[in-house]
Amino acid sequence: MKDRKKFRQKFLRRLPTVYEVAEDSELLLEAAMEEVKEEDVVIEIGAGSGFVSEKLKGKCKFLLATDINPHAAKMCKEKGLEVVIADLFRGIKGKFTLILFNPPYLELEEEEKVGDWLEKAIDGGRGGIEVSVEFLKQAKEKLKENGRIILISSSHNFERLKEEIEKLGYKFEVVKKRKLFFEELYALKIQI
Repeated sequence: MKDRKKFRQKFLRRLPTVYEVAEDSELLLEAAMEEVKEEDVVIEIGAGSGFVSEKLKGKCKFLLATDINPHAAKMCKEKGLEVVIADLFRGIKGKFTLILFNPPYLELEEEEKVGDWLEKAIDGGRGGIEVSVEFLKQAKEKLKENGRIILISSSHNFERLKEEIEKLGYKFEVVKKRKLFFEELYALKIQI
């Protein structure tokens, strides 16, 4: 836990306006590349710099990137991505066959909160799962029949998230893992 705290403090000190590509971004990309099909209609929620969406562009029928952060949306647009500024699915029309999300999954302490865009990218709320749970509630209405969700989770809150996934009536499997020095990251494939 001490290593995790040091990592968060180092990360917060840099204060970028857009979440930088990290191990969780790479894990989402790996899982998405294995899952995406030519006929997929894809949405990446919280696309950040567009790292994942940029690599998937052209590998599916349609791809939409979203982010709550206008700086992130601008970066995505500069990469030629179809992008909208949105808080999760709010204002998004249509349904998707593949939904991708690398959610914020840390629970920031009060003294770590500064109210900037980076905080929105890393603070998952209470227990580090509030944002993920809200995403999963909204995703039910946006997932086409036989659609799939790829969601990133941390070993620090995986058990609690797993309970919420099951409560919402989803089934899931861990399709990829990445071991870090202070946690393990999981790419979950989730379906109704």
